Amino acid sequence: MNIDFRQHALQVLSIEAEAVAQLSQYIDSRFNEACTLIFQGAGRVVVLGMGKSGHIANKIAATLASTGTPAFFVHPAEASHGDLGMIIDGDIVLAISNSGETSEVISLIPVLKRRGIKMIAMTGRPESTLATLADVHLCVKVEKEACPLGLAPTASTTATLAMGDALAVALLDARGFSADDFALSHPGGSLGKRLLLRLDDIMHKGEALPCVHQSVSLKEALLEISRKGLGMTCIADDQGRLAGLFTDGDLRRVLDLNIDIHQAKIEQLMTKNCITANAQMLAAEGLKIMEQRKINGLIVVDENRHPVGALNMHDLLKAGVL
Repeated sequence: MNIDFRQHALQVLSIEAEAVAQLSQYIDSRFNEACTLIFQGAGRVVVLGMGKSGHIANKIAATLASTGTPAFFVHPAEASHGDLGMIIDGDIVLAISNSGETSEVISLIPVLKRRGIKMIAMTGRPESTLATLADVHLCVKVEKEACPLGLAPTASTTATLAMGDALAVALLDARGFSADDFALSHPGGSLGKRLLLRLDDIMHKGEALPCVHQSVSLKEALLEISRKGLGMTCIADDQGRLAGLFTDGDLRRVLDLNIDIHQAKIEQLMTKNCITANAQMLAAEGLKIMEQRKINGLIVVDENRHPVGALNMHDLLKAGVL
């Protein structure tokens, strides 16, 4: 059997890319109306959909919820058997059906209308029942499905998903949703660690902080580096403020100078204007600084430039930030 699977795959991607590109013509006044309705609403967004549209609806609800717009998915068939009670006054229904004629969704409209629930429809047929009965209709019409039989929802579900993302991100921007807000709804896994962990959570502090006075010898500074195992030590002045930093890399450069490690003072060899951070900085921000500056260690100081912590790339790796 000699089948070029790649050719089929490329054709699918081309059809779906075109379907998404064509959506720009539907980002019009009705899109603004839909966003305004949700933005000014006092309730949640309840997303409905059957079959493949149901899977897309579930994902859109999850995206809305994680980007600052409270939302959840309700299965239309279950809604007809009690789950309609999950929808309360002030909620807005986002109903998804490519044909706009899905019976399980259509059957809910009289009840929703009677209760005064506002409804946004997302369909591929502006003339459909769902589209005409909705308060706002978002068109997601595609020229053809990527399925060669024209039967399996492919390009249409991709277009619907993209429209849902456009809706969610437009609302995110309008709400001024920040990275900190995003972190609060994503506390688990590596994403949560990158967004929630602060330097104070992972830095070495107290007795674990490598630090010597600027008057000590190079030998004493090296002993401190060895004891604390971070590959560096901060140097403090008479007031306990950060005067400089000395690292393993500095040691390699110093050895080329052929100096006496017993007699040389660390203040003569340290890096004086070293990069610092504050304890409340996100660990991800600390990582960005280290990558941009091409350094392996970072000293954390307080508002008076007193050293309060230190960390290296290994600490970020162990914390799951790297």
